[in-house]
Amino acid sequence: MAGDPVGDRLRRHWGPNRPSWWPQSEPYPPPRGQWPRMRGTFMRRFAGMFVFAFLFFGFVVAAFITILVKIFSDATNGGGIAAFIPLTIVVLLLFGTAARGFRRFAAPLGELIDAAESVEAGNYGVRVRVRAAGPRELRSLVTAFNSMSGRLESSERERRRLLADVTHELRTPLTIMQGNLEALLDGVYPADPAHLEPILDETRVLSRLVDDLRTLSLAEAGALTLHREPTDVGQLLTDSVASFRIQADAAGVELATALDGVLPQADIDPVRMREVLSNLLSNALRYTPRGGTVRVEASVADGKLRVAVRDSGPGIAAEALPHIFDRFYKSDESRGAGLGLAIAKSLVVAHGGEIEATSAPGQGTEMRFTFPVAPEASTL
Repeated sequence: MAGDPVGDRLRRHWGPNRPSWWPQSEPYPPPRGQWPRMRGTFMRRFAGMFVFAFLFFGFVVAAFITILVKIFSDATNGGGIAAFIPLTIVVLLLFGTAARGFRRFAAPLGELIDAAESVEAGNYGVRVRVRAAGPRELRSLVTAFNSMSGRLESSERERRRLLADVTHELRTPLTIMQGNLEALLDGVYPADPAHLEPILDETRVLSRLVDDLRTLSLAEAGALTLHREPTDVGQLLTDSVASFRIQADAAGVELATALDGVLPQADIDPVRMREVLSNLLSNALRYTPRGGTVRVEASVADGKLRVAVRDSGPGIAAEALPHIFDRFYKSDESRGAGLGLAIAKSLVVAHGGEIEATSAPGQGTEMRFTFPVAPEASTL
């Protein structure tokens, strides 16, 4: 059976998820054959409107010429022309109405063409005013164009910000490595382990940054391969918490777990999901003061497994909370690259789940994520 070329093209460009500009009332991707029918309907209506306009203008012009000939003939023969004045007015009104209707259709189309040329020139901030009048298909086209240009503008802004952030993150370790190597070559420092190990540490920082960027880019592009397998979620949580026990004890932080009974198995990638937990736990321990608590909770409800990591740290300011899952977003005291929570979000979304955070200054922070489990497993 032949594939659906339109649906395949949409998936290639926009991925498997519904784009933000796609109408909510329409299925995505469109069922096989629906897109050509939608396009065919618009073209037939446009062609019909063009033929009607052509015939109407032909009729108006013929009527106007006939009236002029009749008036000229009657005037030549000494007849009156008063009888043709009402007809002349009617024809002129019809002509004006038709011209106005054509202008209402042509004006937004002209604006759309001008805006498309601006986008082609690199001006992604251009928008076209959606007029209340005009064909429905034309209004939908203008709305889709505005959504497309907005998406292009956002992508260009993100690209520039990402380039600046990556440059900033690379500059620090490279500067440290360059300074230490120059000192070694100049004989300022001896080439002993005490002066070589910092250089090695910075190479590890660079390697981790490259790995994180690759993971994040693959996850956001929907190209990250997940090696799913039936996984004991309860054991996964227990092992993840145990791996941070020494770090928590050294920081004087109590690390506790609260699992709601026997958790079901889930079809997930255990390595990637453990990476999510590691990012959340390390972040919670970093901001929890000595004597505080980090608590990991898990439960199942409505066919979804819910995992929460709650700390008793200072909390997150309200203006910063919406941005904590953004790439390279970090607090002033953070020592990382600001990619941990962004990677955690991308991996959870890749599993078909959701992640969110709630916090208030002085009341700690709770990071929680959910992902689906098999219907039969959720009832165990």
